[in-house]
Amino acid sequence: MPALKPFPASLALAAVLVLGCTAALLYTGTSRAADEAPATAARPALTVSTAQPQRGAVPLRLAANGNVAAWQEASIGAQSNGLRLDAVLVNVGDVVKAGQVLARFSPEVVQAELAQARASLLEAQAVAAEAAANAERARSLQATGALSQQQIQQFTTAGQTAQARVEAARALLQTQQLRLQHTQVRAPDSGVISARTATVGAVVGAGTELFRMVRQGRLEWRAEVTSTELARIQPGTKARVTGASGATTEGTVRMVAPTVDPQTRNALVYVDLPAKTDFRAGMFARGEFALGSTDALTIPQEALVVRDGFSYVFVLGPQQRVQQRKVQTGRRIADRVEILSGLEADASIAVRGAGFLNDGDLVRVSPAPAATSGLEKFKENRALALTSKAQAALI
Repeated sequence: MPALKPFPASLALAAVLVLGCTAALLYTGTSRAADEAPATAARPALTVSTAQPQRGAVPLRLAANGNVAAWQEASIGAQSNGLRLDAVLVNVGDVVKAGQVLARFSPEVVQAELAQARASLLEAQAVAAEAAANAERARSLQATGALSQQQIQQFTTAGQTAQARVEAARALLQTQQLRLQHTQVRAPDSGVISARTATVGAVVGAGTELFRMVRQGRLEWRAEVTSTELARIQPGTKARVTGASGATTEGTVRMVAPTVDPQTRNALVYVDLPAKTDFRAGMFARGEFALGSTDALTIPQEALVVRDGFSYVFVLGPQQRVQQRKVQTGRRIADRVEILSGLEADASIAVRGAGFLNDGDLVRVSPAPAATSGLEKFKENRALALTSKAQAALI
């Protein structure tokens, strides 16, 4: 049986040293990882600013849509038959005054007929004068018996008939005088010409429309309001109207329609608009009726986070950690949002940087900034957003 060789002492010593170094390295790495873990966990994820909800009076408004239309639109037409249009003096968009001449018809035919009517009146007056004299003479001879009662009655009737013909001739003369006046088409009121169909040289009949005019240049917004909201609007209610071009103006409710459309269940609310605006008849416009104010709890819109179709806020809790809260929102007023439920009035919520948070995140609260200008505030918000994104990328 072969004898075992003794294990070299140098190799044993080397093995002991290797095992010792390995154990030391493992212990050092474990200790360092244990020391760094709390530091990493304690590092704030994001820097945010906080605010508390505010309770106060919030304007109560009712939104509606509708069309802009003329307050009253006048139709201006020809009042005589068979006259030729000589001149058209206005066009669409012209501002006119009451009584201003808009167009002229040829007066020659009417002037000739007027002269004939004047001559007929003179003839009738002459005949009437003669008949009246004959009747007077017949009555004077009544006592003598030279004329019978029947003859006297005939002379009297002839005088009355002649006088009636005078009145008829006078009426015909007045008619021709009116026709002569109607050769000049005048504006019935002040306003703006909205349409023109008059053409120079055309021979038109009585009643043919020549112009349309927006009376006094007044426009109104005809807002469609549901029947359930109709009782909240009264004459005198103020409304802010915005056109498709972005132009806005203030109006006043003049009248609420007495009937409701049975198909849509909507009713029209007539809102008077100022005379000088950028609105035009036929435009579509949106608007809001001012219905007073109500007490409401609001938060900055920046603090509201919408995820998966739901609205959330982040409430600052113990140890600088945030809690995600689901809230129900209401109206939006400028840069604030009404909170209907889900948040207490004394809660502290994250505002700037809220969009980068998750439930349970550790945050560092920045001090409230002093009042700054709009440009400085924009730069500050931009810098904070970039910092938050950078911090989120490192985690």
